[in-house]
Amino acid sequence: MRKKKTALLPILLGVFYLGLAQESKIYTHDQKDYLDALVLYNNMQYQAAQTIFEKVKYSTDDLETKANSAYYVANAAIRLNQLGADRLMEDFVAQHPTSTKRNSAFIDVADYYFETGKYPYALKWYKKVDQSAMSKKDKERFNFNNGYALFSSRKTKDAERYLSKVANSPTYGSQAKYYLGYIAYQQDDYEGANEQFDKIADQELLDEKLSYFQADMNFKLGNFEESIALAKKQLPKSDRKEISELNKIIGESYFNLEQYANAVPYLEKYRGKRGKWNNTDYYLLGYCYYKQGDFANAIQQFNKIIGGTNSVSQNAYYHLAECYLKLDKKQEALNAFRNASQMDFSAEIKKDAYLNYARLSYEIGNAYEAVPKVLSDYLDNYPNDEHAKEIQELLVDSYITSKNFAGAMTLLEENKNYASKETYQKVAFFRGVELFLDTDYEEALSSFDKSLSTGDNQSFKAKANYWKAESEYLLGKYDAALKSFVQFQKNPSATNASEYAELDYNLAYTYFKLKDYTNAITYFTKASNSAAMDTEKLNDSYLRLGDSHFVNSKYWPAMEAYNKALALNGAESDYASFQKALSYGFVGRGSTKIDELKAFVTKYPRSTLKDDALFELGNSYIKTNNTQQGLNAYDQLIREYRGSSLVPRALLRQGLVHYNTNANEAALGKFKVVARDYPGSQEAMQAVATAKLIYVDLGRVNEYASWVKGLDFVEVTDAELDNASFESANKQLLEGKKEAALRSLESYIKEFPNGIHSLKANFNLAQLYFEKDQQDKALIYYRNVADKGTNEYSEQALTRVCEIYIGKNDYVAAIPHLESLERTAEITQNITFARSNLMKGYYGQQRYDLTMSYAEKVLASPKLDNRIRSDAHVMIARSAIKTANEDRAQNAYTEVKKIATGAIAAEAWYYDAYFKHKAGSYESSNISVQKLAKDYAVYKEWGGKGLIIMAKNFYALQDAFQATYILESVITNFAQYPEITAEAQGELSIIKAKEAQSNSSINSEGN
Repeated sequence: MRKKKTALLPILLGVFYLGLAQESKIYTHDQKDYLDALVLYNNMQYQAAQTIFEKVKYSTDDLETKANSAYYVANAAIRLNQLGADRLMEDFVAQHPTSTKRNSAFIDVADYYFETGKYPYALKWYKKVDQSAMSKKDKERFNFNNGYALFSSRKTKDAERYLSKVANSPTYGSQAKYYLGYIAYQQDDYEGANEQFDKIADQELLDEKLSYFQADMNFKLGNFEESIALAKKQLPKSDRKEISELNKIIGESYFNLEQYANAVPYLEKYRGKRGKWNNTDYYLLGYCYYKQGDFANAIQQFNKIIGGTNSVSQNAYYHLAECYLKLDKKQEALNAFRNASQMDFSAEIKKDAYLNYARLSYEIGNAYEAVPKVLSDYLDNYPNDEHAKEIQELLVDSYITSKNFAGAMTLLEENKNYASKETYQKVAFFRGVELFLDTDYEEALSSFDKSLSTGDNQSFKAKANYWKAESEYLLGKYDAALKSFVQFQKNPSATNASEYAELDYNLAYTYFKLKDYTNAITYFTKASNSAAMDTEKLNDSYLRLGDSHFVNSKYWPAMEAYNKALALNGAESDYASFQKALSYGFVGRGSTKIDELKAFVTKYPRSTLKDDALFELGNSYIKTNNTQQGLNAYDQLIREYRGSSLVPRALLRQGLVHYNTNANEAALGKFKVVARDYPGSQEAMQAVATAKLIYVDLGRVNEYASWVKGLDFVEVTDAELDNASFESANKQLLEGKKEAALRSLESYIKEFPNGIHSLKANFNLAQLYFEKDQQDKALIYYRNVADKGTNEYSEQALTRVCEIYIGKNDYVAAIPHLESLERTAEITQNITFARSNLMKGYYGQQRYDLTMSYAEKVLASPKLDNRIRSDAHVMIARSAIKTANEDRAQNAYTEVKKIATGAIAAEAWYYDAYFKHKAGSYESSNISVQKLAKDYAVYKEWGGKGLIIMAKNFYALQDAFQATYILESVITNFAQYPEITAEAQGELSIIKAKEAQSNSSINSEGN
């Protein structure tokens, strides 16, 4: 804005010369000082002048000189900005009412403040001026100055009143019209502004300023071509700030004329307000690029529009989404369509954006909300839409593609018209498989039955029968399983099913479980001859084929099968070797059996069957009258396997060997060890009974009685009652009267806590309570068995104790029992079970080195289920993360990703994205997050964490819109995970603070 200074200084100088002419007639000392002070004042030596005027004011007797001196003292104080200057001037007026300077005092002070740009001060003094005593010339100056001061103080209505009074003044008219026009311009009264501007006669003022305002006004009035012409004319004469604004006017004018190519260079030259653009600025340039098909550059502009909540933003996000689609960036398009669909400024854009958002959610997955919910919400919002049928079909398929088969079943059962019977048949089948993988076999059976009873797709009928059979098999319903496998076999489509390759193998196992070993042999033979059989199952088929022959007493064919398994050198080769050795014994090749067992002990020093081999070796030596070698074999077993259940049997056998060779004292020594170390076991009972015979033979019955009194488990006087009580309970159990058996066993244990059958009674009672799902009661009795040391039930009981504690997630209690199970178990699966759960228990206790050690042990186990294998890799990965060993974690998660399912797979894909982000592979990292969102949408926590990684990726790729939108969506949609939303909020604050440096539309504080 421009202000034209008034001719104030010449007026003041005129006053000085007039005063000098009048004062030249006075020759007093005071008058001389007065004249000297006046010269100093007019030379702007205010401090020196003030001092002399102050002196003259008090020394002179001349009233006019005194008044004038007081006037200049006050004026000097104002110009020196002294404290109390205004009061001095007010005192002058009050004390010298007849002074000729009384009225000019107010306007002089006002004009002084006006000239120095202190408009609020000037207005204060202009209010005191008596306009009636002013000349026309002074009144014009007063009106203009007062009007301009009001204008500068943003009091436009009052300013208009004073400026209008001098609009026709030769001196002030042009400037007054300019400011009146500018006021109208500011009030968007462009016609009024033009009217004022058109009246300006000052060509210099016209050339200097008006082209800019006229260009802007024409733009705002929609006269875009005139606006362009005026703005281009003004460009060469403008300063840097105006050049920026003029480029914006030209660019936006071309934009409105749909001349987008012409608009781009001007819009690009705009520098923004205070160096910042706003969302509308980015939209205009982005839309120009969009209309020219330059989608990459359009994206670079649109994606800077952050936090927009108006129609411009909705349009921008919709076009941004279209640009992303053109460049096949579907995840980015999904986010932009979602944002546009959540705004209500244009119903048409909202609906179309929602439709595209729904389609993309189906196609690529959605980490914010379940895809079925997106599609269902669309149908709820637009029930009569022309695309409703399409969305219904996508809705059904979305449940399938997102593996939410439970939701699909509910949907189809509530909306029969959404899909065909064949689709329902497929969904029911997939739901069954899902339940099967979750080990809920009973519910899986129900789903497979629904699939079989609906739809005629023979391929899915075949598959449903197959997996129904698998479920029945795992529930121990072997007769039903056999029937279902046969149904599968009879289906013409079965041969095309991937499951067909496993049929002979599974039929063989079913017959094996039914103890129909003849048919088991037939199908294990067929399975082992299949070219499609993998090495692991081929090896297992040979083993079970050998077992089937063995049980049928066909020992030569059994050995042939075991030899084939041994040739593969696979899992359980020690078992095949052991069974082969036993078979030689049954065909009368005792010496070969001994040779095979001796070779076994040497070849498999760490086999879980080594104790069995030593026991059989001892038995074989004794049978062939090689007594000492037999005793040596028993000794080796006892020495190396203190925890084996065969130790009490070996000790008992040694005692019997000594007894049969009349080495009675040696026999008694062995029997007493059995009774002492394995109280309550069957071996201990037999040892006591045989020892009794020896003592009787030796005539040392008193010694026997004294010894027996120290044995808690022997109650000689109650033996008959003990046996009768147990047999009664056991009979009820065998007859299937489980409730009666339970009561009888409890009664037996209460009456005979250390009875002859206490081990078996405790074990059976524990089993009954376990079947009734009363695990706390079962635990008491399993522990009674497990705490008795090694016995025939100890491994089973100890395994159950561990299972119950783990089921309660009480690893503190479980770990000691798991450690015991690992040490003493003979069954490979139980050892693996102990190790896999020790691994988890140690992880819960933050003992990460032990966790990784046990995970490695688990991975070294033969015949490992994929679920356990993935658990082991996950434990290694998580422990490595906790110990900052990310390289090892990355390798472990890579293995997990190959085999895991469910939540573990979701975790692995999250870390895949995490490690790729850390490596700077941002686009590849986003692909992993998309995989996580599409295939594992039900695992919302991992989805939320993955979205934060995606946001970081996009910001690293310079896409601020995607980054901020994703983070805002996480904050809105993942409130149930406070840690995730807190991290998202932190990242969002950082990004917005950075972007606010260049975009004025962003509120970095409010977020």
